[in-house]
Amino acid sequence: MRVCALLSGGKDSNYALYKAILGGSQVSCIIVVESGREDSWMFHTINTHIALLQSEAMGFSDRTYTIRVSGFKEREVEELLEGLLRIRDRVGFDTIVAGAIASIYQKSRIDSIAKRLNIKIYTPAWGLNQEEYMRAIIREGFKYIITSITVMGLPYKLLGVPIGLEEVEEIIRLSRKYGFNPSFEGGEAETLVYDAPHYRKTICFKGRKVKIREFDYRVIIENAWLGSKGENCQEIIDDWH
Repeated sequence: MRVCALLSGGKDSNYALYKAILGGSQVSCIIVVESGREDSWMFHTINTHIALLQSEAMGFSDRTYTIRVSGFKEREVEELLEGLLRIRDRVGFDTIVAGAIASIYQKSRIDSIAKRLNIKIYTPAWGLNQEEYMRAIIREGFKYIITSITVMGLPYKLLGVPIGLEEVEEIIRLSRKYGFNPSFEGGEAETLVYDAPHYRKTICFKGRKVKIREFDYRVIIENAWLGSKGENCQEIIDDWH
């Protein structure tokens, strides 16, 4: 496959691209979508600029493109399609890679875009047991933090800390208790990957945790750069009272 991957900075889009690479796909392009609204129906919106560093960490900065969309429902889908059409005129690809797991809304619209482009879609995490998926990405070497929490039951203490198997088990336990999606497919939280098996370098950053309102907490990344593979160079401070 010659793939064009949608990369948001979060765990799911990174995992999908990793599986495509692992399967022998040729990466023709990486797409970072920048939304004009934080309440986009389709796209990850927090700290998406870090996806550009992730692409560089993988060695793909020479084939990475930014598509800016309005963030308005449905219009943003058409804007993504228009951007992909322009990029396809410059580079060839036959498959879109996306990190959809269980969102029918998201996957149906990516399916529609692929159909209109007459290409395939690759969503390796689609339909997986979401609890097992959360365990698997840690076991496969993904390192990430939670960058936003917008649901009751997911504790503030998990914001901005490295997520390992212990934290995943706590997330799963709490999701069963409070009824939120354990992989955050419903927008309950957003994540940021800082190292992964297909990265040549680590994402280093400095940021701060802020409280927006009740059940709305975020990590604001203020500075980010590439470090040596495996380097411990991530720092998040608490900035609310």
